[in-house]
Amino acid sequence: MRTVNLSEASFTDSISIRAKAYYELIKFRLSALVTFSAVFGFVLGDSGAIFSWGKCFALMIGGFLISGASGAANEILEKDYDKLMKRTQNRPLPLNIISVNEAYWFTVLVALVGVGTLWFFTNPLTTGLGVLSMLLYVFVYTPLKRVGPVAVFVGAIPGAMPPLLGWTAATGAISYEALIIFGIQFIWQFPHFWAIAWVSDEDYKKAGFKLLPCGGRKDLNTAIQIMIYTLFLLPLGLLPSYFGLTGLNSGIVATVCGVLFLAQTFSLMRDCSRKSALKIMFGSFLYLPIVQIAYLLDKVV
Repeated sequence: MRTVNLSEASFTDSISIRAKAYYELIKFRLSALVTFSAVFGFVLGDSGAIFSWGKCFALMIGGFLISGASGAANEILEKDYDKLMKRTQNRPLPLNIISVNEAYWFTVLVALVGVGTLWFFTNPLTTGLGVLSMLLYVFVYTPLKRVGPVAVFVGAIPGAMPPLLGWTAATGAISYEALIIFGIQFIWQFPHFWAIAWVSDEDYKKAGFKLLPCGGRKDLNTAIQIMIYTLFLLPLGLLPSYFGLTGLNSGIVATVCGVLFLAQTFSLMRDCSRKSALKIMFGSFLYLPIVQIAYLLDKVV
């Protein structure tokens, strides 16, 4: 593993390197996806005659910052483990681009601004859920990754929180509709995380991470677990249409996407190969945004 010496870089290059380091520290792309899910929940929940652009923008900023702070705190806590894995050894802390102390204060600042934004511009319920999500991700899920696959269950809670935050920001309450969109994203986490854990198993073992079910083995039993949770997405995906939150068209889209997603799990059950797990991983990346966009386009006003 190499390190980066900023003293040898020009001023312009040094600024660019540090900016990229902070970009990676807050896991910008992941935080952007989290923000999209939060906005999805907000738009689905907003039923006013005039769309609340200001509140939605505040949710975007606050949600992004809380997600970014969670990701940064995760990297601080796992800095020594990140050095051991190929997929993470080029993160800014293992490369010493920024110090741990600097990353710590940056994370605290980002978290405070994020929480403050939600508090002043949304409502206490949304703020509380955002703080709960951050605490679960950083202080429960992160250490549990080295304990066992229960970490995936715990991590699925903050992972499914964004659409719930969006809904509560728009409505100020947790309703059955909110629990439906939370439930879809909660169940989706299992095939998503387990596919990633399967693909990255060798790397994860170097850091002592234990995320795969059924004793952590890449075998038929684990593949069946992935299939079962993916199967649950079929009835769950129809609930927004069934309860009148969205129309029939989005139910059809969710079903088609669910069937295609499920079909990939049968390939993994047949050969238990890394290639099949990789297909499930990419399939999970496609499933959620496509289905959420379909719900938005088919929202019943």
